[in-house]
Amino acid sequence: MGIFGRKNDTAATAATSAVNPDLAALTGTYTIDPAHTTIGFVARHAMVTNVKGGFADFTGTLELDGADPANSSARIDVTMDSIDTGNADRDGHLKSADFFKTDEFPQMTFRSTKAEALGGDDYRITGDLTILGTTRPLSIDLEFNGAAKDPFGNERVGFEGTASILRSEWGLTWNAALETGGVLVSDKIKLAFDISAIKNA
Repeated sequence: MGIFGRKNDTAATAATSAVNPDLAALTGTYTIDPAHTTIGFVARHAMVTNVKGGFADFTGTLELDGADPANSSARIDVTMDSIDTGNADRDGHLKSADFFKTDEFPQMTFRSTKAEALGGDDYRITGDLTILGTTRPLSIDLEFNGAAKDPFGNERVGFEGTASILRSEWGLTWNAALETGGVLVSDKIKLAFDISAIKNA
C-alpha cells in the first residue's frame, strides 16, 4: 500500500479496506518547494562523457489521496529559459532554435494520468510530457522518502525519481557527426527528480 496506488492484483484489492492510518493522514494538496527540489538531466557528450544540467524555475503540485492512493496525481511546469548546465554558451545553444526554441515554447509540462505501486516504497507515475508542443507519455519510477514536519511547522513529503527519454521523440533532433564515428549529443536523456513538497493549509 502506498501513496501513488496499488498493483492490480488480488492481494492489493483485499488491502483496500485497510488503509494505513499514517498514509491516510498524508491526504491533501502539496506544493513543490523549488528551494529544496531538483529537476535534472544527463546527456552523453561526444560519446565519452556526461553533461549534467537542470532547471532553476519550476512550479508543481501533488494531490495525494491516502484513502484511495490511485487517485493521487502530479503536475509540473518548467520554465525552459531557466536551463543551467554550468556553461553559458551551451545554455544559450540549448535555448536556441536548434533545441528548445524557448522564445516559441517557453514551458515544458508534465501531467500525470496514472499511478501504481511497485512494492515497498517504490512507485511508478505515468503522464503526459510536453516539449516543443509535442506531448508523449512518460513513466517515472519514484521512491517515497517519507514525511516529516520541518522546524517551521510545514508538513513535507519527499520523493526521488528517475526516467529516460529519447529526445528525438519530442522533436529534439539537432546533432553533429564525429570524425571518429557517433554523434555529439546522445538521443537518450536521463531525467532525475528529487522532490520536496509542502502540504497546503
